[in-house]
Amino acid sequence: MAVAIRGLDVERTRDLTAAMLDSGERWRLSEEFPGLADKHSTGGVGDKTSLLLAPLLAAAGVPVVMLTGRGLGHTAGTADKLESIPGLRQDLDRASTRRLLAECGMAMGVATAGIAPADSKLYALRDRTATVDSMPLMVASILSKKLATGAAAIVFDVKVGDAAFLPTIGQARELASLLAGITRELGIGASALLTDMNQPLGDWVGHASEIRETMELLAGGGPAETRELTLALAAELGRLLDADLSRERLMALLASGAAHERFAKWAVAQGAAPSWFDAPELPLAPVERPFLAARSGVLSRVHNRQIGLLLAAAGGARQQVGAELDHGVALRYRARLGRKVEKGEELARVYLRRDDPALVERFAACFEIADAGEAPPLIVERIGTPG
Repeated sequence: MAVAIRGLDVERTRDLTAAMLDSGERWRLSEEFPGLADKHSTGGVGDKTSLLLAPLLAAAGVPVVMLTGRGLGHTAGTADKLESIPGLRQDLDRASTRRLLAECGMAMGVATAGIAPADSKLYALRDRTATVDSMPLMVASILSKKLATGAAAIVFDVKVGDAAFLPTIGQARELASLLAGITRELGIGASALLTDMNQPLGDWVGHASEIRETMELLAGGGPAETRELTLALAAELGRLLDADLSRERLMALLASGAAHERFAKWAVAQGAAPSWFDAPELPLAPVERPFLAARSGVLSRVHNRQIGLLLAAAGGARQQVGAELDHGVALRYRARLGRKVEKGEELARVYLRRDDPALVERFAACFEIADAGEAPPLIVERIGTPG
């Protein structure tokens, strides 16, 4: 509580991070897998870049490890999305992570309790004392888990806007600078991108639907926004690791199917059935309700955080520990901010397990049409290596 009220300077935030990091296992995997890459996102609505970035890097010959998390508030966790793939096992210890890196060039899943156990205890206290959004405690929590694997370089995707945990540019810039700066001070290459979260990223929001979109992207299709952000994150890692992760090379890996093949190889190595990739079955809730533009104009605002909260309430999040997720609940985003639309044009479509007119009405209120509006930049700012 004292930290939340009074804050910590950078030096003490670094010291807290190091102490929490040393409370548990340190895998130091880059000693065995040189050039090991990692990426962390502060979370958003429709953000599935980890699912695309990891196999793309592995296909390019850059080993990658990502310890993923569950959903928090209005955001869905990568681990929850991966549950849509039947049989996939996500528990990772050091031995299984080494095996996956050796066989597939990538490992992605949920870490065992041996990683930063101090964070688990402190987070439980923060959750009960309304100190979750304390900047120093947030930084120490993120980095104590992220640095434990021992990657050689990490890129941070820090969200800005309506559905970001820290919505203002000033807050996001401070968080990104702390994350990248302390990571570098602890001997690991790091940079950060501030990226837009005023609207869903890509076309789909929802656990199984985001896996479906990822499969489309890995096959060379899918929405441009998700692909462009992934390529930008890869470019940051290329700079940090002095690796060839050029746009041209990565686009060729997507077009050839090499990234898709790497994703399938990894998933099978973690327990998925090989036959699933021949005809992937991904659930989609049966009740469809479209949202149409009430007038002609420009899509000027999307209440993106509210979309995430409504999908969570519809079954996309666990309402209590141990509860089941509805992987089929989803929203398909048809328009984008700043785009002209005609009266009656579909803006989005929601997929629910049961008909709920009140819930549908709340979804519809998330989209606003005006006479004018601008498309926000996908990448707002880069926080790179000083100098």
